Amino acid sequence: MPATPQRGRTVRRLTIGAAVLAAAGLTAAALPAGADTGHAARTGRTVDVQLLSFNDFHGNLEPPQGSSGTVEEAQPDGSKKTVPAGGAEYLAQSLRTARKGHPYSVTAAAGDLVGASPLLSGLFHDEPTIEAMNRLGLDVTSVGNHEFDEGRAELTRLQKGGCHPKEGCYEHGKKFRGAGFPYLTANVTDEKTGKPLLEPYTVWQHKGVKIGFIGVTLEGTPDIVNADGIKGLKFHDEVETINKYAKVLNKQGVKSIVALIHEGGLPASTSYNYHCDSPGPGDGISGPITDIAKHVTSKVDALVTGHTHQAYSCTIPDPSGRPRTVTSAASYGKLYTDTTLTYDRRTRDIVRTSVKAPGAVNHVVDRTQPKAADMTSLIARWNKLAAPVASRPVGHISADIAGRGAAAPESPLGDVISDAQLEATKADGKGGAQLALMNPGGVRSDLAFTASGSEGDGVVTYGEAFTVQPFTNMMNVVDLTGAQLLTALQQQVSGPNEASPKILQVSRGLTYTLDMTKKGADRIVKDSVKLDGAALDPAKTYRVAMNEFLAGGGDGFPAFKDGKNKYVGPSDLDAFTAYLTAHSSAADPLTPPKADRITVVK
Repeated sequence: MPATPQRGRTVRRLTIGAAVLAAAGLTAAALPAGADTGHAARTGRTVDVQLLSFNDFHGNLEPPQGSSGTVEEAQPDGSKKTVPAGGAEYLAQSLRTARKGHPYSVTAAAGDLVGASPLLSGLFHDEPTIEAMNRLGLDVTSVGNHEFDEGRAELTRLQKGGCHPKEGCYEHGKKFRGAGFPYLTANVTDEKTGKPLLEPYTVWQHKGVKIGFIGVTLEGTPDIVNADGIKGLKFHDEVETINKYAKVLNKQGVKSIVALIHEGGLPASTSYNYHCDSPGPGDGISGPITDIAKHVTSKVDALVTGHTHQAYSCTIPDPSGRPRTVTSAASYGKLYTDTTLTYDRRTRDIVRTSVKAPGAVNHVVDRTQPKAADMTSLIARWNKLAAPVASRPVGHISADIAGRGAAAPESPLGDVISDAQLEATKADGKGGAQLALMNPGGVRSDLAFTASGSEGDGVVTYGEAFTVQPFTNMMNVVDLTGAQLLTALQQQVSGPNEASPKILQVSRGLTYTLDMTKKGADRIVKDSVKLDGAALDPAKTYRVAMNEFLAGGGDGFPAFKDGKNKYVGPSDLDAFTAYLTAHSSAADPLTPPKADRITVVK
């Protein structure tokens, strides 16, 4: 496989493993079994490679608004502080600052660089984000589920370049060059050929140091993307795939390996600086990545993960019982992880040190530092092209309306969106919907009262609405019996969603009780489900509105695939903006709903 270049970074000094261990207050006895320090360090046999990583950027070139643009920082006294973070101008500056003094530095990502992006990137099919990633020096990334939002052909175009097949080139005389880094799709293969869609791995090389990168997305990608986008593709088990290619790399003489995995975990604390090795290695984290980490071959030296948008830096023992770093840097470019990989030139392998120090540390991409001038220029250039669309006012709000950043299963913005979808499809001849349901993962941001530009406080622009609803899914209205609807509600908290519930946002008039003290489907209190005050009738047929993703069974809701008499309405974004326009004005702005349709028992 072709190696990714070092991107012309200046070699300033060579830092050996002994210096790192001394700074950490460690000795050879404190290291994992099999670690070779001492003589190797004294003879200059080891060098420290800096691995900088991030994940789930989602096209957030500009700092995210509302709670989506903050991280939580635990303070020494036990309190928590909210810190504004993120934005390409600050991420680029942070990475460039971090690289100084590190002659061996590689930058990697764990998927979802694009997709579900704000209008500045999404309007141009994420070409601006790929350009930004090229400029900030990304060396390699795994593919994520959102890279498939527009299908395999579009993902291939983002990798290889070329103007959009329908919209052409966006700037006169400029052809989109594609990603200057490899997108790795080790566990995504063509059903006919059996070959990976793109490269399965790559080898980073610099002055004799070789590190292999294997990239995978979650095996469950088909359950959370539109089926049309992945036709003809097969998604394989993450562990089996990584282990397979680790052997391939070893046969090529590459002994140092990092896995980029677009699947993640849930730390016990939401503070980015929480150490999840408490009380023991990996005890403070749960979720799919824990099982994956325990079974990925010991040939792999570090796991960079994503998908859950969480921040963590843990050690989870590998199959041989040795500690191994598992990291994630939240989302939207708000954090980056700095991991030290001590490379032994003789064995060509990584000498594993503690994750605590120097190990792997998450750093805030704070907005008090200088902006990267080239990113400022890039954003201004694309903003100029987007301005006629993005700056158009579509509504007014009286205060922040929490969506992605809401603390409860039902969010105020989720209520607004589901009400908008019901209104767009309830009329005879437009679907005749009686209720609407919205998947929580489709609510991508908050609506912030504070102006993002020159539009004024409380004004919602089309660009801001697009950031909330970026998929442009078409609305579907289908027939479901009361029994089928109840089954769908139960699927929020059972089956594939039992471990991590996906609570649908519900339109006005639908109410029920969610009892989280119970397990599985029993968490939905059957007798509590009512529509406009009347108990749900299992035998009655209801007209239910939802986006096409849900209607296709996405997010673990197969019950919706049984819907009959489908009507296709406007896009979810059109429904949302129309509702904002119809129900708000400068004199009478929309107020945040109470979010009291779902009663939660804890």
